[in-house]
Amino acid sequence: METAITDDLIRAAGAVLWREGDAGAEVALIHRPKYDDWTFPKGKLDKGEHVLRAAVREVAEETGITPRLGRPLPPQFYEVAGRPKQVDYWAATARDDRTGTYPGGGRGFVPGDEVDRIEWLAPAEAEGRLSHQRDVELLRTFAAGPFRTTAVIVLRHASAGERHDWRDLDALRPLDPRGRADARELAHLLSAYEPVRSISSATARCVDTLIPYALLDRTSVTTDLAFTIDQTDLGRARARIAEIVAEPVRAVVCTHGEIAPALFAEICAAYGGRTAGETPERTAEEIGADAGEPTRLRKGDFQVLHLTVGETGTATGLAAVELHGPHGPGADT
Repeated sequence: METAITDDLIRAAGAVLWREGDAGAEVALIHRPKYDDWTFPKGKLDKGEHVLRAAVREVAEETGITPRLGRPLPPQFYEVAGRPKQVDYWAATARDDRTGTYPGGGRGFVPGDEVDRIEWLAPAEAEGRLSHQRDVELLRTFAAGPFRTTAVIVLRHASAGERHDWRDLDALRPLDPRGRADARELAHLLSAYEPVRSISSATARCVDTLIPYALLDRTSVTTDLAFTIDQTDLGRARARIAEIVAEPVRAVVCTHGEIAPALFAEICAAYGGRTAGETPERTAEEIGADAGEPTRLRKGDFQVLHLTVGETGTATGLAAVELHGPHGPGADT
């Protein structure tokens, strides 16, 4: 997802928003009267805005539908008025799963100067309607599948000062000012994927990292000693993440830098070589390389592991991996 950032680079983000239609998947195309073209919802990042927040905001503004991001799609690169432009895309569905009630967009969609029409089309029909070849290529990548994915997020807690400076029980060490600011930003980044379960190490710094997200999306945080430093071992942590992934529920697990790589490795080992439906055959090493497979996450960084799902919603394979943080591309540092 990352690329070299220059002062001239224009950053934008969007999504291939899709739903289950009567005859299979349908994608949302928007018509822009200014350009008289049909394309996917997208838009430029505001100054200092994180790319994940921009993707959600732009899709919501242009369609009236708040998206839940799924697997990442290939970014587009082209020039606009002599300046390079990068547009990051995700497959996405509606958070409320009720797009079928609103054939012309979400409840908040109001035709205007930027977007005056929205149509839901099967991929084959959408390919003939799209105005730009780069969008046709993006659609073909999306249509190759997998359509249905779920996400498991492995998050390292935000900054909590240094252990040697803390004189009390280490489990009580709180986030420092930077960590608290990062936790507030992380709430919106995690919300882009809408994890239903929030699971944390039983330490103050991990729980506090998830509290802003729990309040934002009105969920609860549960603690688990299997992910708690000084209370577990890597074998126990790997066994517990395997149990969580086997459950058909989107989840985020906040833990420590010493434990997070083992969780990532367990999921890749269990699902990286397995495929389902149209999922391309890829090894755990190849998929892990998409996120750089860091041996240790920075504080506040998280990996999103997108898993293909079967009819019952259980994980069947690993489709893609992302690496993000509160100070990722597009965000102020």
